[in-house]
Amino acid sequence: MDTDFSFSGLTPDTILDALESIDVYASSGLLALNSYENRVYQFVADDTKRYVVKFYRPARWTNEAIQEEHDFSKDLTDEDIPIAAPLAINGKTLHVWQGYRFTLFDSVGGRQFELDNLDHLEWMGRFIGRIHKVGSAKQFQHRQTVNCENTLDYALTILKNSELVPITLERAFWAILNPVIQLTEERFSDISTQSIRLHGDCHPGNILWRDGPTFVDLDDAKNGPAIQDIWMMLSGDRNQKLLQLDVLLEAYSEFNDMDNKELALIEPLRAMRMVHHMGWLAQRWEDPAFPKAFPWFGQDKYWENQILALKEQLAALDEPVLSLF
Repeated sequence: MDTDFSFSGLTPDTILDALESIDVYASSGLLALNSYENRVYQFVADDTKRYVVKFYRPARWTNEAIQEEHDFSKDLTDEDIPIAAPLAINGKTLHVWQGYRFTLFDSVGGRQFELDNLDHLEWMGRFIGRIHKVGSAKQFQHRQTVNCENTLDYALTILKNSELVPITLERAFWAILNPVIQLTEERFSDISTQSIRLHGDCHPGNILWRDGPTFVDLDDAKNGPAIQDIWMMLSGDRNQKLLQLDVLLEAYSEFNDMDNKELALIEPLRAMRMVHHMGWLAQRWEDPAFPKAFPWFGQDKYWENQILALKEQLAALDEPVLSLF
């Protein structure tokens, strides 16, 4: 199944057979959850419990990389950090059926946390500090590191080989993308930081809130600077971001120390995410699920908006660094 990029062989019968291979029997239908990179389904089993099964996109990660994700989850849950961790069945968290690799989780409920709620941000700061305390004990050996090669260079290669950028906008698009990439690389290389194990994709959509946060989806866990798991909590104008950053880092400091030099990486990391996201969509466009989920990606309006956003980001890269000191 390494070549089954689009999950075309992952039928409902295949999913049910995969579950039964680990002695899990669904008593309900399969509810597809919001996941584009993998295929994720919620169901009720015959033990009346609600579970989530995740089928990993073929050929994206090695088995060793997936196992590192699972091991990191266990390290965090061992410290009572609320992570949606894989369930061990017969001593294994990673299973294979007809070439598809999959993992089972308890279903976790909750609502999305509120970015503008300072109490919520304080909770987030504490828990991210605790995650990083665990994450700094060692590094991943089989997973990616946050750097320009894995984000900007990756996306640039895909976009250059793609025909998705409208011909009428190609000149304007490359005229702004190239300087954004160049300045981002300069800003990122200017700062030397410690690389630790991170959640890697710590945005609001990956945090469920009930009586506090529960972190989900460590699929993009990677090595990198601590600020990577902080900056996506910031929104609004500069003053709002400064207030949010103050709350986050004050709470973070109860469990871990933040290297203040990393604040200079916020805008480079934002630029890297913007460019990487365009490359990711272009790379996955052959998966039939992507044109259905992101129909606007093939439209002129999307690329016009990206040109404007890149211009704004180029200006942001030249603004004074967000700093509380």
